[in-house]
Amino acid sequence: MNYDEALQYCLTKPGSRTDEPWPDDLVVKVGDKVFAFLGSPERGTVGLKCGKDADSAQSWRSQYPDDVTVSSYIGRYGWNSFRLAGAVPDDELYEAIDASYADVVGRLPKSKRPSG
Repeated sequence: MNYDEALQYCLTKPGSRTDEPWPDDLVVKVGDKVFAFLGSPERGTVGLKCGKDADSAQSWRSQYPDDVTVSSYIGRYGWNSFRLAGAVPDDELYEAIDASYADVVGRLPKSKRPSG
């Protein structure tokens, strides 16, 4: 999966939208919360919520040690950074995006959750 494919897939999620909270650093949000950190295309990564803390997100890093790392600054909260076009198969990356989206939506107040 490349950067554009990851971005397009994220945007298929109900209520998703892009934001650029920092120059050249794209994120995808649902409600007012980020569920995917895409950064710039040159970076070639996507940051996703993979558990409640770094320990619960460890399985991805164990399975793909060269392509999944703890996300800078927010890794202790269960965020991992996935290298796009790496060893993680596309279907598993789609599942990780789905899980990150579901986790973030589940934390939104019911009044802010997307319908659909």
